[in-house]
Amino acid sequence: MINYEENIEVKGARVHNLKNIDVTIPREKLVVITGLSGSGKSSLAFDTIYAEGQRRYIETFSVYARQFLGGLERPDVDKIDGLSPVIAIEQKTTSKSPRSTVGTITEIYDFLRLLFARAGDAYSYNTGEKMVSYSDEQIKDLIKADYDGKKINILAPIIKSRKGHYRELFEQIAKQGFVKVRVDGVVVDITKGMKVDRYKTHDIEIVIDRLKVSDTEDLDKRLSESINTAMYSGDNVLMVLEEGTKEPRYFSRDLMCPSTGISYPSPEPNTFSFNSPKGMCPHCNGLGHVHEVNELKIFPNKKLSIKAGGIAPLGEYKKSWAFKQIETIAQRYDFELTDPISSIPEEAMQILLNGGAESFEVDSKTLGVKRSYKIDYEGISNFIKSQFDEAASTSIKRWAKEYMDKVICPTCEGSRLRKESLNFKVDEKNIADLAHLDIAELADFFADLEKTLKGNQLKIAEEIIKEIRTRIQFLLDVGLDYLSLNRSSKSLSGGEAQRIRLATQIGSQLVGVLYILDEPSIGLHQRDNDRLIKSLESLRDIGNSVIVVEHDRDMIERADHVIDIGPKAGRHGGEIISQGLPKDLKKENTLTADYITGKKEIAVPKKRRKGNGKKVTLSGCTGNNLKNVSIDLPLGQMIGVTGVSGSGKSTLINETLYPIMNAHYFNGVKKPMPYKKIKGLEHIDKVIDINQSPIGRTPRSNPATYTGVFSEIRSLFAKTPEAAIRGYKPGRFSFNVQGGRCETCQGGGLRVIEMNFLPDVYVECETCNGKRFNRETLEIRYKGKSISDVLEMTINEAVDFFELIPKIHRKLKTIQDVGLGYISLGQQSTTLSGGEAQRIKLATELSKRDTGNTFYILDEPTTGLHFEDIRVLMEVLNRLVDKGNTILVIEHNMDVIKMADYIIDIGYEGGRGGGMVVAKGTPEAILKDKKSYTAKFLRKELQL
Repeated sequence: MINYEENIEVKGARVHNLKNIDVTIPREKLVVITGLSGSGKSSLAFDTIYAEGQRRYIETFSVYARQFLGGLERPDVDKIDGLSPVIAIEQKTTSKSPRSTVGTITEIYDFLRLLFARAGDAYSYNTGEKMVSYSDEQIKDLIKADYDGKKINILAPIIKSRKGHYRELFEQIAKQGFVKVRVDGVVVDITKGMKVDRYKTHDIEIVIDRLKVSDTEDLDKRLSESINTAMYSGDNVLMVLEEGTKEPRYFSRDLMCPSTGISYPSPEPNTFSFNSPKGMCPHCNGLGHVHEVNELKIFPNKKLSIKAGGIAPLGEYKKSWAFKQIETIAQRYDFELTDPISSIPEEAMQILLNGGAESFEVDSKTLGVKRSYKIDYEGISNFIKSQFDEAASTSIKRWAKEYMDKVICPTCEGSRLRKESLNFKVDEKNIADLAHLDIAELADFFADLEKTLKGNQLKIAEEIIKEIRTRIQFLLDVGLDYLSLNRSSKSLSGGEAQRIRLATQIGSQLVGVLYILDEPSIGLHQRDNDRLIKSLESLRDIGNSVIVVEHDRDMIERADHVIDIGPKAGRHGGEIISQGLPKDLKKENTLTADYITGKKEIAVPKKRRKGNGKKVTLSGCTGNNLKNVSIDLPLGQMIGVTGVSGSGKSTLINETLYPIMNAHYFNGVKKPMPYKKIKGLEHIDKVIDINQSPIGRTPRSNPATYTGVFSEIRSLFAKTPEAAIRGYKPGRFSFNVQGGRCETCQGGGLRVIEMNFLPDVYVECETCNGKRFNRETLEIRYKGKSISDVLEMTINEAVDFFELIPKIHRKLKTIQDVGLGYISLGQQSTTLSGGEAQRIKLATELSKRDTGNTFYILDEPTTGLHFEDIRVLMEVLNRLVDKGNTILVIEHNMDVIKMADYIIDIGYEGGRGGGMVVAKGTPEAILKDKKSYTAKFLRKELQL
């Protein structure tokens, strides 16, 4: 009898490639599921256990509520017992919104807003003085003390530095019973029809009362009433002006500058939110950047004339209203549309860009009369901006964006907040200053904060500071000390985003939950691995069950229970080949065990390649945390760029080097981070970048469509004699457009049957029997196979089948070479594992013709890969380098680093403590650096 309080029991799991497996997982333990990429790890952890936990949670809602949520499908499993509430921490769950930052995800920014609203000191943005606020009673006492025996005017300010004639305002004031106003420093009586110069800026105050201050009871009452009336009319601000002086003194119930009288509304947490109208910068709406039109993009080649298409957004000359206006401008400023743009007068250029309106006359030489013309032109720049801001269509917005640059907002200088919010300070720092610090520096700031706060401020802030400290500590524990709170969440790597969610979960201190994590060690240097494993152990120790899908050796060895799925991947996997303690796993005869025990290993190359003697030199890089970095990239070698997370690897390569190369070879428009110069680009022909962005995950996307091989296959089918007789074009063989597809299921092969409040049921389409195409299309055969048969082939079968068609064979062979021979051409992208999707992407890029002088940039290509998969991948990469190409890999995985010919190690720490090249050379040369963290772990790997 199984004890469900101690185990989770899964019976008969058949999701994706799982072969009806039974598995027992101990509760409140750290369990690692490992195995080859595509063997069925995620199918068991996420698509079976997590999916069932989610479904049970939704089942607890009423039938009425469930119809809005959409049902969740029951995973294909006989039963799961002992399941507790499930939380999945995946890699692809961060928000892509520009308003989402590290601070908002971790909720630290919410606590900071509360801290500033309740314990912040306000300062005037005009004079820098500390703002003051008074109660009515305090104001009365101050007036009596400071103006004793003097004659004063009590004024209510209503207009401050604004233009207008204000006739209606003066009438309104008179109706309220007031007889005098102070206009621009002069007290005057209100007269009928009174107004001021509408084109000048004015200051207007109502004279509420004129009195002599003395210590009598009558005056006390009168003063209280006057203060109350002045506050009501002056929006909580009043002025006291002593007779015979010019300088008034300001008093306010709100926060107010004692010298200039500007006041701030009472602070609330929303005052410091860049997502609320109360706090956001009005110019950039709280985004921190704005789009400005770039003149160079409008006139990319000033040698061209307007007629030949010199104005990029308008293109070549055609008969249209815009060109008619330009012809009028040309007549006014005496130039021809056939003149090169560089020779057009500056005034005319300004009107072309920014618009203008004027009428003028021209003597007609042929008719001998004067002709009148009128310019009324919006300007190309203004037109592009208005289309970007107001157009409803996304394609028009995209068109406008091509001619614009993203620049830091000049009003808030990227801080996202309005100036009032930025003038609240705690310990001389405003909230934007704190959001800009990296987590390690923020921890130092809060460590000593209590010493600088006093009295009530300390009492109010104590609890908030405690909450902020614990949350910061959890981020430090998972190795994210280099991030800052204002870092946009869409710029985070998959591993970083996952570790932030992990830190948030540890912070919530839930108990009795089942956490499922997907490769949390991605993007994490070996040095920080220990911190990550300790975080997972602390989750387990407070009473949670933790399941981790992972390939990392340290994680497997420190687990309480390991489940190995295999023996191979795809249809050859899906079975439990071993489970138990890590020490039991080592005794098994499996691929994972062989690599952990060292029976199998990725061999260190006998000798390092010397390259072709040429190099690319990039110097003076200062983007983000880079400290004037200069690097040499030797060509014809495999270059590894290493360093702890956040040290500046991505800034140097993805944000500086790649945009420069892309602009040089392919006219890319992405602006590189600041650098001084680059030399040696003439030694390479092209650059190919393979980053971590996921491939299309829709059911209609598959390996054949993603790699582009399906277009070639469709063209091949269209060239068969039968297709030519029938007049079929390649589009006939697409399942995404009308014509050749089965219209019952619209080329999906499945039909959805809606079950109201039960999950939708997918059944095979009865018209095409799941083949996606109609009968006529399926009658066209190549070598006896229909287009549907080809989609059902595995890559291995297809490589042999298309052996004689080089275009198709080359692409398929690359997919086979990266170890994906077992997947079928038409397999839905949604069913590919993370590691498989990464390699499909790799194969697509690697199948592009290399020139023997191509520069490849790979960002962590080992994401989601098992030791064996890494070995296969490295063989492919080595073949490319042997042909003379250069491969640059940003990587933390020691199996890849030890195979590099040349290493550039950046560090020593992440964030502000990084941004320097600490070591460079062959892996053996790197070992000489005693402070380099990479060297420390590489020494173990090379067994030196």
